Amino acid sequence: MLLTFVFVAALPGFGALFLRVYENSLVRQTEAELIAQSAALAAIGATEWPNSRPQASIEAPPSEAPTVDLRMSHILPERPAPHSVGEPQDRSTLAWANRLAPILRTTARTTLASIEILDPRGRILVGPQAGYAYDGMPELRSAREGRPATTLRRNDAYRPHYALEWLSRASDLRIHHARPVIVGGHVVGILLLSRSPRALFVGMYADRGKILFGVALIFGTLVVLSGLLSRGIVRPVEALGEATRAVASGRGSVPTAPTTAAIEIQALYRDFGSMAEAIERRSRYLRDFAHAVSHEFKTPLAGIGGAVELLQDHADMAPADRQRFLANIGADAARLNLLVSRLLDLARADMAEIVEGAAADVTDVMHCTADAYNGADFHVSMTSSPSLPSVAVPRAVLETALTGLIENSRQAGASNVSMTADVIGGRVALTLRDDGSGIPIGDRERIFEPFFTSHRSSGGTGLGLPIIRSLLLAHHGTIALEERKEYGTAFTMMLLPYIPSAGQV
Repeated sequence: MLLTFVFVAALPGFGALFLRVYENSLVRQTEAELIAQSAALAAIGATEWPNSRPQASIEAPPSEAPTVDLRMSHILPERPAPHSVGEPQDRSTLAWANRLAPILRTTARTTLASIEILDPRGRILVGPQAGYAYDGMPELRSAREGRPATTLRRNDAYRPHYALEWLSRASDLRIHHARPVIVGGHVVGILLLSRSPRALFVGMYADRGKILFGVALIFGTLVVLSGLLSRGIVRPVEALGEATRAVASGRGSVPTAPTTAAIEIQALYRDFGSMAEAIERRSRYLRDFAHAVSHEFKTPLAGIGGAVELLQDHADMAPADRQRFLANIGADAARLNLLVSRLLDLARADMAEIVEGAAADVTDVMHCTADAYNGADFHVSMTSSPSLPSVAVPRAVLETALTGLIENSRQAGASNVSMTADVIGGRVALTLRDDGSGIPIGDRERIFEPFFTSHRSSGGTGLGLPIIRSLLLAHHGTIALEERKEYGTAFTMMLLPYIPSAGQV
């Protein structure tokens, strides 16, 4: 992570180096210096021109910004050598140039720039090459027309001074700037300045303190960030990976998320913990379920096997005994068939999916169920709140739950069942009470366990209540046994009210 951060932090530096951003700034800085020098010298030259009227005839140099760009500007060959001309120089122009010569030399010694003064035709007025002339240079043509111009040219005399100089594109270049001296609207002379740009590594060396401080500050920040991210993300993820492997091997559990972990990592810990608990709960359920199934199936299978063995061993068995054993085989087979059917119902209930947009009118379902069971020796009554909302449960599921509970009450010897429905805590509470024999206190904790039944002799499978609970849980509902001291049994179902979607509204 630290190496990644360092690489990303170094990208701007590499970009500045290889995309010429920093070096281009150095070149433009040199050009700006030449423009400022030439503007000042042109103003001095205009005031020194013979017979010039102060202020009136001197035109202010136009404002000019650096235009050189290492990536886009065309680089010209080295400045050609001047050629000799036979025409004599104008005496007044020579005298004017000689008056400016000390100023130009002093400026050149201070700024390290090469400064020459030319007449409008390009002839050099002062210096060892006086009398010679430049011809065909684009910067001079622009100056004759009254426009300053800057060009980039090769410097063939330059020789590298350090090993990494190949990284610099401007080291063998020279900036040339030509500015006209204008008096009375006419170009009376041209200032030709040139200078090598500030070298890349020389500039970096001059700014080494700032650069080193910035690098140290960035690196320190990256180290701190790497430590924080390692403590907040990497270490917690590694610990979670170890805990996950331990859980997968059947030992250990998902630990509590470190308080220093990132919010997303803490949420990941919670999600892994919930997943581990769900897997453990499902594994425990499958173990218990397999044990219960094997136990439930073992008894009728043993009875069938024993009866078949007796019938095979005693071919001369009395007809009455034979019929009795065959009846036992038929009863055990019927129980196995019933168990298989109820197991399929339980599996469907466990795998039930939420039906989107499902809604059931609780009052209507209660009415239909009560009408179906009311008789001479069994009575079902109901009361419901007048403003009772629909519930987000399919009608078939609600009918199955009510029917199963009423059947249990009738098998337990009840003669009266009352159903009440009301809204409690934002949910619909549907309660069924009977006057039957009730559930023994010792059995109340196990009534929702698969295959647990107190009516095995009468054909009970112990799967009715687990099926009802699974169906309700699939639709975010619950069912619980009420703790009652009086005689009878009471179950309460808590159901989510139905909320129509915007499209349905």
